[in-house]
Amino acid sequence: MDVYEAVDSRRAVRAFSDQPVSTETLERVLTAATRAPSSGNLQPWHVYLVTGEPLAELKRRATARALAGDDPGDEREYPMYPAELTSPYLDRFSAAAAQRYQALGIERDDPDRPKKIATLNSEAFGAPVVLFCYLDRTMGPGQWADAGMYLQTVMLLLRAEGLHSCPQVMWTMYRKTVSQAVGADDRLVLFCGLSVGFEKDGVPRLRTGRADLTEMVTFIGV
Repeated sequence: MDVYEAVDSRRAVRAFSDQPVSTETLERVLTAATRAPSSGNLQPWHVYLVTGEPLAELKRRATARALAGDDPGDEREYPMYPAELTSPYLDRFSAAAAQRYQALGIERDDPDRPKKIATLNSEAFGAPVVLFCYLDRTMGPGQWADAGMYLQTVMLLLRAEGLHSCPQVMWTMYRKTVSQAVGADDRLVLFCGLSVGFEKDGVPRLRTGRADLTEMVTFIGV
């Protein structure tokens, strides 16, 4: 699989099979991903890769929190989105959300929608592996951008191995539960989780649209 094919086929998969992913494959991907760029070569990411019984227990604990009506989740340490989204960003967000709910079989007017979505997320959509990416609290916006480039590198390398992934900022809602499970100390901030595995057969495949190139790129001197 070449780079263009990896980029084109990468998408957030929300239904994984229980087929295990070999440790050798994961080590190969994460070793290659160390070549991801970072300003000043700080390499600011701290990664915990969880699978097997430790992941099963983490899923159980997170799902219990998701189903608890009196648990609003942990206070967020960074905003997931700006306080007020405006067009065209709000339009893109709304369109993608509608597609996502439809693919998951959850009606927008379903009163149990938030709980159903939280439960699917807390189960990592059935993925047998979840990678948790942390950053040191002393890091700034530049290093958060570095972490994004690192995770994109990981996701593309996973595609080269025939694997899929789903980045999940949702795990920050249960950051205390995650930190207890992986042993991350207070000097680290949970950026997101990344569910990893083989896509489950026979489920609707969601591929969200993308804005036209002219909406985002201005060519100068061409």
